[in-house]
Amino acid sequence: MTQRNEAQETHAPATLAGCTILMSGGSRGIGLAIALRAARDGANVAIMAKTGEPHPKLEGTVYTAAEQIEAAGGKALPIVGDVRNDDDVASAVDATVRAFGGIDVVVNNASAIDLSRTPEVDMKRYDLMADINVRGTFMLSKFALEALRGSRNPHILTLSPPLNLAPKWAGLHLAYTMAKYGMSLTTLGLAEELKDDGVAVNSLWPATLIDTAAIRNMPGGDRLVQAARSPEIVADAANAVLVRPSRSYTGNFYTDEQVLREEGVTDLTRYSLGAPEDRLVPDIFL
Repeated sequence: MTQRNEAQETHAPATLAGCTILMSGGSRGIGLAIALRAARDGANVAIMAKTGEPHPKLEGTVYTAAEQIEAAGGKALPIVGDVRNDDDVASAVDATVRAFGGIDVVVNNASAIDLSRTPEVDMKRYDLMADINVRGTFMLSKFALEALRGSRNPHILTLSPPLNLAPKWAGLHLAYTMAKYGMSLTTLGLAEELKDDGVAVNSLWPATLIDTAAIRNMPGGDRLVQAARSPEIVADAANAVLVRPSRSYTGNFYTDEQVLREEGVTDLTRYSLGAPEDRLVPDIFL
């Protein structure tokens, strides 16, 4: 779908067919689900993640993700790189443009989590969250701007929560809250900065817990995911956002439930993992 040096069109595509997506992370979990949903439309998906070799505790690498994307009907570009590293991010943008002719969508999916309270949080973990979540989101968005401006329907989508300033969320896990809200502030600021360029900038957040390796590896994670939904609900919501006209839909902090309701989807039970809807665990920050 990328058109270079042509006037932007105001309409959105019916699907992501032919669109080029550059995603941070995505070798597993929600990011991979978003990539596979786009691939079923026929999208090109470049995934930049650190996982070039199998992780001892986590399934998936950029190469296995690429195989799944191709099998789902898309074209894949696996890129081993660290979203904290300036050269890696710049190289990922350049490689994506070379491979597919441009970039239509940036998905800021990479994120680190540590819910420790202030006395217990390790400063290395603090730095990791700040660097991946905030700096990585800002940098990937910044470095991709030139390519995005050449798209007919450019989008930046960041997996971060609404800016809920209720003291509860800062008090529960301050370090993580600051890191995730930094991602959301990037959405808020870039949406305002880029509105005249027609680049949509939005955030998306699950309304409930999502069954991911990150949740399963937390204390009590196996119990928690029994009251979670599958990553496909976020993937379907992301897909719906990314085909909307970029000039008309920007600066929003969506939840997956909200987006699907707007698309006319009222029955969400197919995303649940067995627990009744009224027993699902709400996600944090809501």
